[in-house]
Formats: sequence, structure tokens, C-alpha cells
Amino acid sequence: MKKFNIIIVLIASFVFTLSCNEDELELVNPNELSPETYFKNEAQVQSAVNAVYSNMQTRGLWSRHMFFMMDNMAQENGGNTQLEADKKQYLDFSFDSSHGGIKAYWDSCFRGINKANFVIGNEEAINEISESLLSSTRKAKFIGEAKFMRGFFYFLLVTRFGDVPLITVIPEDGTGFPKSSKEDVYQQIITDLTEASAVLLDKGTEDAGRATKGAAYALLGKVYLFLEEYDLALAEFNKLSGYSLEDNYFDNFKEETEHGNESIFEIEYDDDLGFSAQWNSDVSGQGLNEATFRGQEYGFNDWFNVFPSDDLLNEYESGDIRYEQSFYVNGDTFGPDGSMVVDAFPSNGGGNAGWSKYQNYYKDANEDQTSGINFKYLRYADVLLMMAECESLRPGGSQDVAAGYIDQVRVRAGLGSIGTGLSQDELFDALVHERKVELAGEQVRFNDIIRWGNAATELSGSNFQSGKHELLPIPIIEITTNENLTEADQNPGY
Repeated sequence: MKKFNIIIVLIASFVFTLSCNEDELELVNPNELSPETYFKNEAQVQSAVNAVYSNMQTRGLWSRHMFFMMDNMAQENGGNTQLEADKKQYLDFSFDSSHGGIKAYWDSCFRGINKANFVIGNEEAINEISESLLSSTRKAKFIGEAKFMRGFFYFLLVTRFGDVPLITVIPEDGTGFPKSSKEDVYQQIITDLTEASAVLLDKGTEDAGRATKGAAYALLGKVYLFLEEYDLALAEFNKLSGYSLEDNYFDNFKEETEHGNESIFEIEYDDDLGFSAQWNSDVSGQGLNEATFRGQEYGFNDWFNVFPSDDLLNEYESGDIRYEQSFYVNGDTFGPDGSMVVDAFPSNGGGNAGWSKYQNYYKDANEDQTSGINFKYLRYADVLLMMAECESLRPGGSQDVAAGYIDQVRVRAGLGSIGTGLSQDELFDALVHERKVELAGEQVRFNDIIRWGNAATELSGSNFQSGKHELLPIPIIEITTNENLTEADQNPGY
């Protein structure tokens, strides 16, 4: 008899999960809350919503496994000899349903969903709070944040697992939920993001680190793109206003220039706020998790577990300034006063460069385990390239208009126009190239090549198997503990 379901909500504990993001997301004395006093004032509502955000900061997601999983499977990385086995399994697609990092990814998302459901499921109680204690506008936007985050976590799940349990209520017991079709999951994501976009605040009026109206438009556009609903995607992207490209590409990846004009939605870290639970909060988000291992793991002068692959390095055109702003090569300088000289390559695994994107070497001689640099999940350059794709592929679309979107990204990179009069195939080739170099190391490319259907070609030699590795395996413990799942529900090939 199965005794529990690993994605069941633990209401009594998760409301105290407040490893939240940046100063604006912190509360005073949140642990004074108790189940009997939930949703009586703004502080309690914000506390519960903050708990949803905290699940992005787990080791199953951006604190550790997300960047290894997505960058390694995309073959944007190569592995040095000391790379741990579970991270190497992403590189050579040798993971199975017992993989701990995949389980942590699954659990982190579903725990975030359960926290969001707790907020959404108490909408009536929230709306009963006196207007003098919490305005109607802020009630709606807090509920909208929970819907945005539920849609966000489900997008992480459906793109990597396909059919998954669709949970929109607070579970009453631990029997578990059956899988729903990916079509139904996508429809719920669309509903959540549409409803969220109507009530979220604009970036200029919202605290840094929280979901905004623009974030909902951009993520909904991305969802429609993945569904090949190009006109619908463009309609959402065209609602964005007030965003532009940073003058300096590298400003997207520095701690001091977070939440700039290009930023649409970020995964928040601030090591000044604490990281005492960094090794302990694998999936719950509970405790202080305001640091990511990304700097130490990728740092050429530190753990240096991975390096940018030659395939990625060779993709850059001559004169593309993104190369020098994304990677270190021998002879480059780094450190607090720029006086230290790189002399590290080839690495012990054969790498010929190291990552500078999301690294602290622009200001420090060494990395540590507590990088506070935010991850850009959505930024305007990505949107421009998605708009190019939609315009090119939609019925009656203009290849020249699509080229114009790509050229905006290229101009900042110091490159010339891709030209006019291109065929749709030529435009697509230019887009594939531009997304690869613009968004390198940002956990984007694997999803791109899966949805484009060219993964087998792009990942040739990596052990990638078509018909299997487009999806991750459902964790075996979920199948053995969820009464509504069986071995027949496992993804193909596992």
C-alpha cells in the first residue's frame, strides 16, 4: 500500500518557507504566522506568495541542477575529469528514472505548484480582508503572482516530462494524481498566465524580483511559440512596452546591473540575505537559499567542473563581441583590479575556454559556493528572437520583418545585418545561429532544438536517442508512491 505522494502539499510547513528573493521579498518575523491566522492581512498574504517564489532557489532548480541539466544536455558544455557522475549523465544521456537531480527538479516544481495552489485556493479568504488592510488591486496582484508561478512551474514540467499530473487544488490526502495530457497542462498554463497578466503590476511599479504584467505577456508568448501558435505568440509579445536591449551585453550577467531595461523575469539571488540552507533545501525552498553554486561549479579558477564546448565556441562569427563577454581564454585578464591573467587552457578535460557569463571574475579573483548573481529567465533579446521566429513562420509572415528583429540583436553584438530577401529556410538558419550565440549558457538551447525537431542532428555523438531523450524519465519514486501512476505511465524508453 502506498503511504504517501511526494508531491502532496504540506501546508503546515511550507508557509514558513521564506527563502525569498531580494530585499523587496523579505518580511519581518514571518515565523509568527500560524495556520489559524493565515490571510488576515497583507503581510500574511505576501508571506504565502513569497514561499512560492522560493522554490526556484532549490538545488533541484537554479541553485544547482537546472544549469547543469540544460546546458549539458544541449552540449553547450564539456565535462572536466572531476565532474560528478550525476552531472556527467546529462552530457551523455545515461540518466534513468532513479536520477536524483531529475527527481529534485520534479519535486521542486510540484512543491512550488502546491504552494501556489494554497494561495489560489484561499482567494475567497484573501478577498475578505478589509480594504483598509489590503487593497483590491494588491489582493488581485498577489493572486496573479501565484497563478503566474503555477504556470511557470508547469511550463518547466511539461517541456521536460510531457504528460504530468495536473493539480490545481490543495490535495486532501496522499493518494496522488494521475497524469494529464500535455495539451491539458498547456491549456492550464495559458489560463493561469492570461488571468495573471490582467492583474499583475507593471515593472515600473512592482518590487524587483516579483512577477509583472510584462513577465506574464512574455512567458505566455513563449508558451504559444512552443505550441506553434505564432500569431497568438506575437500578439502577446507586442503587448510588451518599456523594455530595450542593454547597451552592454555583459550587463545582463553582472550582480550590480540586475533588473535592467532588458530584464523581464529573473531568478533571484542575493548572498547578503543568507544561504544557511543552501545544502539542505534540495526541493522545498525552506530556509535561507539566497545563493547559487553556478559560479563555483563553472569557474575556471575554481571547481571548473565544466567548460564551454568547442562546438559552441566555433559558432561565433569573427567580430562578435559576445564571444569575449561570454568566455575567458588564455591571455584575458580578470580579478578585482583586472591584473590577473588567464592561463588555464586547455583544461584537464580538454576545454579551450571558460565561462565568464554569470561568473564573478569581473570583480573577484576566485569564486565560492555562494554566488548572488541572478539568472535571466526572460530578457528582451530572447523576445526579439522569438518574435523573429513567429513572424517568419506565421501564415503571411514577412521574412524581412523577421530579419529586422534578428538584426536588432546583432547590432548590439557588433555585427552587420543578415540582409533582406531571405527565404524562410535561410531566415530559420540565421535564427538558429543567433539564438545559439545570444543565449548560450542560459538554459534555452535544449528546449529549442527539441521543439525544432533537429536534436538528433545537433546532438550527434552525445548518445541522444530520438523518441526517448526529448523527455526526462518520471522519477521512479513518484511511480511507486503515487497510487494513480503505474509503470505504464513512464515516458518512452525508460
